[in-house]
Amino acid sequence: MASNTKLYERLRALENSSRVELLEEWHRVFKSAPPRYASPKFMAQGIAYALQERAFGGLSQAIHRQLASITNGKPVQTASPKIKPGTRLLREWHGTTHEVIATDSGYVWNGRTYRSLTAIARTITGTQWNGPVFFGLKKKRGAKDG
Repeated sequence: MASNTKLYERLRALENSSRVELLEEWHRVFKSAPPRYASPKFMAQGIAYALQERAFGGLSQAIHRQLASITNGKPVQTASPKIKPGTRLLREWHGTTHEVIATDSGYVWNGRTYRSLTAIARTITGTQWNGPVFFGLKKKRGAKDG
């Protein structure tokens, strides 16, 4: 919690920093000079993003792949099918049937709300799984129609 407080204080300080202070902070954070005509607002936003990325993690590999596809002019696949609130998903795993209920705010499993099916699949299996694949909503890559 203390590190979050320190991060919050650094982010708040950026709002009132002068151009000179932002240049110094940019050098500390990025170990390089900002783009030549970077405005103070741009520098503050860039520094804030980098600090938060370091504290909480950056973009997922899936997002990096999507951005690369967009850059190369390729169509981007949607992350997962839309599931209406109230939908029940059932999955048997090692002899236990798991029930997930879709809600407006996520997915409920074992009385706890999760933001994604992937988080639930990971909790159930103890390994990295694609949630929509685990629950049978999407085919695994390379799987043939049967």
